[in-house]
Amino acid sequence: MTTTAPLATQDDRVASRPLAARLLSRPEVGSLVAAVVIFLLFMAVAEPFRNVANIGTILYGASTIGIMAVPVALLMIGGEFDLSAGVAVTTAGLSGALLAWNFGLNVWVGVLLSLVLAVAIGAFNGWLLLRTGLPSFLVTLGTFFILQGVNLGVTRLATGNVASAGISDMDGFASAHAVFASQVTIGPINFKITILYWLVLTLIGAYVLLRTRIGNWIFAVGGDAAAARAVGVPVRSTKVGLFMAVGFCAWLSGMHLLFQFNTVQSGEGVGKEFIFIIAAVIGGCLLTGGYGSVVGASIGALIFGMAQLGINYAGWNPDWFRTFLGVMLLLATIVNLYVKRRADLR
Repeated sequence: MTTTAPLATQDDRVASRPLAARLLSRPEVGSLVAAVVIFLLFMAVAEPFRNVANIGTILYGASTIGIMAVPVALLMIGGEFDLSAGVAVTTAGLSGALLAWNFGLNVWVGVLLSLVLAVAIGAFNGWLLLRTGLPSFLVTLGTFFILQGVNLGVTRLATGNVASAGISDMDGFASAHAVFASQVTIGPINFKITILYWLVLTLIGAYVLLRTRIGNWIFAVGGDAAAARAVGVPVRSTKVGLFMAVGFCAWLSGMHLLFQFNTVQSGEGVGKEFIFIIAAVIGGCLLTGGYGSVVGASIGALIFGMAQLGINYAGWNPDWFRTFLGVMLLLATIVNLYVKRRADLR
């Protein structure tokens, strides 16, 4: 009697997958396709968009969003939101200016005190979230209104106006301007230093998320905080750290705002938090947490930079930009769900 040997089966966990399938399962694939389509669209319909000299302008617009989109994306992957991120940028710029101007300090002292305040605001958001157990959108919505009122009230009290006083004639301004608002000209293109900060933050964020233990913690707490805590993940420290990272980048963005324009309007930043979140969603972050991409968030910021200027260059009514945001958010959400399902099939 002969017996047939059972067929060997391959473990799905180690089975090789086609390159196309691996690429389609990446969170940032949707944003990359959208970026290419938008680039080709404005190349075709907007003649100034083809001017090489405008590359720096497009990248600058993207960088001012991307600096904040990176930490916001990390926070969303960790399962939380920060609706105070936009006004926190303004708070950072105002506090640096007002502290230096009112007390006659070297500008760098105001810069460092502003850093402490910005990171403390992020830590407070994380602490209050964990202390109360409230949803992060409620906690940070409260912080949003607090900061918005403080920005306006303190600025009026200190200057009698709705904007900070100019500090360009104060000690340390020139060196601080070089750090936060300088530019380099290469041929016909002017590159603002914020572009460098944006790229560095993207590289650091991507490395931390994909190559370190902290990145595993971020995915874990965003996917299921209770399960993550059960296997030893420091959920509290991870979430507070993510909010502090948002605070740090808000400080960096606020310093650029201050030293680029020499003054900060107290009402600045309202509504920017939604742009940061939309950039992260376009880049592959799910609103439910536990999934997303820092690189994708930066591509989302690039899409914003191209669209903002492309609409103007094409001579279209800029009022339609908000419609563009809504369409991109809906399409990105649908694409992200599709990509997530493909990734779950691996």
